[in-house]
Formats: sequence, C-alpha cells, structure tokens
Amino acid sequence: MPLLANGVRHLPDYLDRSRQEQLVESIRAVVADAPLYIPTMPGTGKPMSVRMTNCGSLGWVTDKERGYRYQPMHPVTGKSWPKMPEPLLEIWRDVSGSEKLPEACLVNFYGDEARMGMHQDRDEQDLETAVVSISLGNACLFRVGGTHRKEPTQSFRLSSGDVVVLGGEGRLCFHGVDRIYPSTSTLLKNGGRINLTLRRVSLQRKP
Repeated sequence: MPLLANGVRHLPDYLDRSRQEQLVESIRAVVADAPLYIPTMPGTGKPMSVRMTNCGSLGWVTDKERGYRYQPMHPVTGKSWPKMPEPLLEIWRDVSGSEKLPEACLVNFYGDEARMGMHQDRDEQDLETAVVSISLGNACLFRVGGTHRKEPTQSFRLSSGDVVVLGGEGRLCFHGVDRIYPSTSTLLKNGGRINLTLRRVSLQRKP
C-alpha cells in the first residue's frame, strides 16, 4: 500500500459485497428522484466526462454561466435534492472523525472512458472537516498529490468497496481519476463506476 500524504487514508475493502449492494440500491432511489445529468465546465461550457447528481440538503453543481457552487436544488428538474440515505451517514460516522453531519453527497457515474482531472475540493466554507469518498463498481486509477498543483503525485488502484478519506493536512490535496478499468466488477449490471463523495459545506453546526 502506498505511503499517502498526511491525513489521506485509503481503506481498501471497507464495504463487503452485501453493503455495496445495499448502497447501490440506495443510490438507485436517489437517481430515480434526482436524475443523472451532464455538467459543464465554467467559462468554456465544455461537458464533463462524468454524469452526476447529488443527495443531501445541498448539492455540488457546475455550469458555464455560474461555475462551481453548492445549491439546494437539482439544476435540471428544479427539485430539492433527495435525503441522504442512512447507509451513507453510517459510513461518514465511522470514518470522517467529525461530529458534524455531511450536507452534500456528490454522485459521479464514470463510463469506461470517463476521467476526472486533478483538482482540490475547496468550494466549501468548511475546509477542515474531512471529505469521504466511496468507490462502487469498476476499479479506477486514482491519483493524489499535495496541496499545490506542481507537487509530486502518486497513483493507486481503487476497487469496489474502497473508501478514501481526505482529512487533516490532506483535506486540500489535489486528486483525480486517470482511468477506469472496464469489466473489473460485477456490482453494477451495466458496468461503470460510481463515486460517492460526502462533504460538509457550512461552517455553522445546524440543529
């Protein structure tokens, strides 16, 4: 296992097959209420290679006109995001190290050719609470660096059921997905990879 940046934890096989299947069913219910859509990059309007949706009180979105942000409604349907499923909250409580609850879960669906460029999760007001990332379906090559874009990076494989926690000094590490490994999991009947990223957005503790 690679030696990761301080505060970055890779928890391989954290979810057994039954918990993965339970989580997939929960996410299917989310997608039925808040359909996957193709977001676009700020400024250029270039479509991203992933499809996405959210659950929780807030959702992360991006488009050409207004850029990266959190908002309480789906940008296509205009409906509030679905409630965050309890299995996600259980994982958060186990691994985040925070008494605060997550407000947003970004659901990214990766086809075989999808990628995610190196980026920081820094659109939140709360930049101290850890970010929790859950992998379901096909494996991917995940890359993580330091808190500055030009710092060295290291890559390792994430498989279905793995969890990554970006916390402490690693909360603002650059990270991305370089490639998907097709046909490496039977969890999703039509293939692909789902990534679930749980985040705390607001600084204040809500009742």
